[in-house]
Amino acid sequence: MDLTVWMITESGNVFVMLPFSVVLLIIRRTRRIGMTLLILLVISTILTGYIKCGVDRDRPFMTWDGTELPVKIEPDSFSLFCEGKSWTAGFPSGHAARAAMFAFVLVYALSERFPRWCNLIWLYPILICFSRVYILQHYPLDVIGGTVLGIFLAGIVSNKLKLHQIFASSKT
Repeated sequence: MDLTVWMITESGNVFVMLPFSVVLLIIRRTRRIGMTLLILLVISTILTGYIKCGVDRDRPFMTWDGTELPVKIEPDSFSLFCEGKSWTAGFPSGHAARAAMFAFVLVYALSERFPRWCNLIWLYPILICFSRVYILQHYPLDVIGGTVLGIFLAGIVSNKLKLHQIFASSKT
């Protein structure tokens, strides 16, 4: 179970999501989706880093009773702009923000083609949020804040980049 949760939590890392976005950017039909995801990756990473500096809420830093996790978990420390110990701040969760924005954009992109099944994509951010709390990297409010931030950013950027026009032009 621990290894599965570790794999889920690591899938929310920037360096895992970046190649996925680049592949979508290279493919002609999904270029606008890839561009949206890349822009969102940059914005959310920088914004969560600055918010972490401002809020400066500590991570749980609890220890496991019994056995340790089979792999070492690194905190999402893109709040390197901070001074002192703020670089380990936990609110909001960057993993949760990235997972929520990916889900938002993909559901938005796939809703016309797969109206029933596209909502299963929302399981991904739910699993990421659960895994971040499970591995003791965040409190529940951290992942809720990250999810809200990710959905908010994805909505704004998708609207500004007119992501909906892809689907209107493909119907004709």
